[in-house]
Amino acid sequence: MLRFFLLAAVALVGAESARAQHAARNSQLHALFAEEWERGLREIPENASYQGDNRYNDRWTDLSLEAIARREAADKAALDKLRTIDRAALSPADQMNYDTFEWQLQRTVARQGFREYLQPIGHQGGPQTADGLAEVLPFASIKDYRDWLKRLEALPTVIDQTITLLGEGVKAGNVPPRVLMQRVPAQIAAQVINDPTKSPFYRPFIRFADSIPTTERAGLQEQAKQIILARVVPAYRKLGEFFESQYLPKTRDGIAVTDLPNGRAYYDFLAGYYTTTDLNAEQIHKIGLEEVARIRAEMEKIKTETGFKGSLTEFFTYLRTDPQFFHKTPDALLTAYRALSKRIDPELVKVFKTIPRMPYGVRPIPDNIAPDTTTAYYQPGASDGTRPGYYYVNLYKPEVRPTWEMMPLSLHEAVPGHHFQFARGLEMPDAPMFRRTAYFVAYGEGWGLYAEQLGYEMGLYTDPYDRMGQLAYEMWRAVRLVVDTGMHSQGWSRERAIEYFTDNAPKTRQDIVNEIDRYIGTPGQALAYKIGQMRISALRAKAVRELGPKFDLRAFNDAVLETGSVPLEALERHIDAWIESEQTGSGEAGAVPGSNR
Repeated sequence: MLRFFLLAAVALVGAESARAQHAARNSQLHALFAEEWERGLREIPENASYQGDNRYNDRWTDLSLEAIARREAADKAALDKLRTIDRAALSPADQMNYDTFEWQLQRTVARQGFREYLQPIGHQGGPQTADGLAEVLPFASIKDYRDWLKRLEALPTVIDQTITLLGEGVKAGNVPPRVLMQRVPAQIAAQVINDPTKSPFYRPFIRFADSIPTTERAGLQEQAKQIILARVVPAYRKLGEFFESQYLPKTRDGIAVTDLPNGRAYYDFLAGYYTTTDLNAEQIHKIGLEEVARIRAEMEKIKTETGFKGSLTEFFTYLRTDPQFFHKTPDALLTAYRALSKRIDPELVKVFKTIPRMPYGVRPIPDNIAPDTTTAYYQPGASDGTRPGYYYVNLYKPEVRPTWEMMPLSLHEAVPGHHFQFARGLEMPDAPMFRRTAYFVAYGEGWGLYAEQLGYEMGLYTDPYDRMGQLAYEMWRAVRLVVDTGMHSQGWSRERAIEYFTDNAPKTRQDIVNEIDRYIGTPGQALAYKIGQMRISALRAKAVRELGPKFDLRAFNDAVLETGSVPLEALERHIDAWIESEQTGSGEAGAVPGSNR
C-alpha cells in the first residue's frame, strides 16, 4: 500500500510538472503574440487607428529605407523566436494559434525579397488618398483634432519618403504598369487646392462633435487652414510634379507582374499567399474555365425564365442598359442600399444560431476615390467595439450601378458576409489579438462569396433578376480566375481580359475596366474568392453527406466562422473535427480559441 501511495505521489508530481511546463510554453507564446501585436501598432500607426487604438493618431508609418530595413529584421527575429517554442508542448488551441502565426510570419519574411515597398503608390491608394484615414478617427475630443493636425504637419515627410521609394523603384526596374499610373495624377491634383476649406483633409473641421467647446473650434479651423496651405498643398504639388515629369514616363508598358524582376516567382508566391493553397496558375486557370462554363449554363436557364428572346450576350446588354435596373440619383441609390440592408437583417436567423453583437452601417465611398475604385467594400469595426463596421457603397455614376447586383453585393460586403466574419472574429475573447483581427483572403473572401449564396436559404432572391444578379456575381469571381492568370502568366493583354469579362458577365463596362485594372495592380488577390468559396462549399457538401439528417445548416455556418480567419487547410481540419463531434453528439469541435461552443 505504501508503495502505491509513493507511486501515486510521484505521478502527481510529474503531472503537476508537466502542467507547469505546458503553462509556461503557452505563456511564452502569448507573450510573443502580445509583443508583436504592439510592435505592429507602433510601427504602422494607421493600422492602430483602424483598430480603434488612438495612441498613435499623431503620426504616420515611417517609410524611410532605414525604417523598412528595421521592420524586416524584426519580422525575421520574430519568426526565429517563435521557432524556439516547442509546438508539441502547447494546448490544441495554442497549436492553432502557433500554426496561424507561423504561416503569416513565414510569408511576411518570404515576400521581403520582392521589395514591394518600391511601389508605394497604386491607382487605388497611396499618400494621395491619405485623407481617407479620417473616416475611422473619432474626432470626439480636442486631442483627436490636434492629433490630426500633427499628422497633417508630418505629411511632407511621408511624401518625401514616397518620392525616394519611387526613385529607388525606377533604379531597380520595379515599377507599375503605366495604364494604371495614368489615373494617379488626377488623384494627386485633387489635393492641390487654393481654398483650404475645400481640401479633403479639412473635412473633420466642417462639423464638430458637441463635445468640442465652441470656443476652441475657430482656432482649430484656423490651424488646419494654415497647415493645409503651408505644408500639405506644397507637398502634394511637389509629388505631382515629380510623378508626372520623372516617374510616369518610367513606368512600364506591360501589365504582367512577370515583367518585374523575379516576376514569375513573385506571381507564384502571390497565388499561394492569397489562396492559402499550393495550386499553381495553370491549375487555377483551368478551374476558372470550368466554372465559367458551368455558370453560363445556369444563366441561360434564368434568361429563358425571364422570357427574354435574344442571345445571352444580348441579355447582358439588356441588363446593363435598361433604365428599369438603375436609380437616377446617388441619394436614391444610397437610400435603396440602406433599405436593402434592413431587409436582410431579420432573415439572418434562418441560417445562423450566433448573431454578432457589433452593429454595422452603410456609407457612401468618398467622392475623391469613387471613380477609380470598386462597387463597394467593407471597413471592419474597431477592435475595442468603439466604432461599428461600415459597408461602403459606390454612388459614382448611378446609371452604371444596376439594381440586380445590390442583393449579392450586400450579402457579401455587409451581412452575413464580411461584417459577420470580422465581428465574430472580434468576439473570440480568449484568442490573441492577431487572431481576432486576422484576414486571410481565401477564407474572408471565400466566406463573402459563400454568403451571397445563403440568400437562397434566407428567401431573398425573390425574382429571376435577383437570381441573375447572384449568378452574375459568382461569374464575376470565376472570370477572375481566368483573366488574372491569363494576364499575369499566359500573356493576355488588358483588352483581351476586358473582352473576356464582358462576354461572360453582365457587369457594366465602368465596373469591368476598374476590376481588370485592379487585377493588374494587385496580382493574385482576385484568385482567392472563388477558390475559398469552392472549398467552403465542398466542406458543406461533405458535412451534408456524412451527417445526413443530423446536418444543421445554422450550426455549420457558425462552425465555419468560429475559427476566425485562418488558412483554408486549418479550416478544413476544424470542420472535419466538427463533423466528428456532430456524429458522436459530443458538441465539441476541438481547438477553437475563444469559441463559445
